[in-house]
Amino acid sequence: MAGTCGLTLGKYAPLHKGHQLVIETALAEMDEVLVMIYECPEVTAIPLTVRANWLRKIYPQILVIEAWDGPTEVGDTPEIKKMHEDYILKQLESKKITHFYCSEFYGEHVSQALGAVNRLVDCDRKTFPISGTQVRTDTYAMRKYLHPDVYRDLIANIVFLGAPSTGKTTIASQLAKEYNTVWMPEYGREYWEKNQINRRLSLLQLVEIAKGHLEREEALLLQANQYLFTDTNALTTYQFSLYYHKTVAPLAELAHQAVSRYDLVFVCDLDIPYDDTWDRSGEANRSIFQKQIESDLIVRKIPFFRLSGNLMTRISFVKKVLSCYQKYANLGELFFNKVIL
Repeated sequence: MAGTCGLTLGKYAPLHKGHQLVIETALAEMDEVLVMIYECPEVTAIPLTVRANWLRKIYPQILVIEAWDGPTEVGDTPEIKKMHEDYILKQLESKKITHFYCSEFYGEHVSQALGAVNRLVDCDRKTFPISGTQVRTDTYAMRKYLHPDVYRDLIANIVFLGAPSTGKTTIASQLAKEYNTVWMPEYGREYWEKNQINRRLSLLQLVEIAKGHLEREEALLLQANQYLFTDTNALTTYQFSLYYHKTVAPLAELAHQAVSRYDLVFVCDLDIPYDDTWDRSGEANRSIFQKQIESDLIVRKIPFFRLSGNLMTRISFVKKVLSCYQKYANLGELFFNKVIL
């Protein structure tokens, strides 16, 4: 006897607990579950690939169908209904669907076209009083309705790099206050103060710094409001390893992960006074370190903005960039069109 097969569909822009309830109900009742997800640039800039991967990661047992050319019109007219029905049937090919799951009006006509049971789930939204529109309007306020993997992908991670004593900490903390969010302090400094011997750390300790920084950063992404402002990253630890130990092998993979981890990269310039504290290695070394950081970014093909001038000038520049920035947009096209530089 053939088993049951459930289908549900949507934009999942973004995926929230209401969507998850429909999917999880289908999983609990069906032998097999298919989820069709639509491209919808008119609704969200989040790429279909990102949204589809949420589904695959959270529910590895489902089959995800990416509807890149699916109809975008919505409504209750016969023409629109038929357009959607024809598309769904074409994507399914000969796959037999026994139950269609949703919480919308279209459950009736789509299930009829499929010859399937119309399985409606929480149509009055009593279990989870949430909608995609509400999440898009105020993601931070609605974060309790979002899976952690979804929420972290909605946060822009902004990192500040540069040699010691170039203002990274001050800028990151100040911007966090202005944008009502959290910031990620340089874990390496805290670790160094607790573990250094004769102002040095071992190669393995530098690896611990890079890993510890990432762990804290991941936790803060779930607390952030639109932006997380991050003070340094594994690329900095990579440079410390090269400078003090002449090797980077244990840190190579962590540094590689940093290439695509951050949405925007700012490099703080040297044109502010050097704060010659006992835990720093001198202004001459600062200049060398700065050159190494910028060279590494260029070699890795990581675009960055250079921050120069006094504190207020630097912060104003970052805010100007953020006013034009949209996560998941094409940065080159965005800034070329805005002509901000």
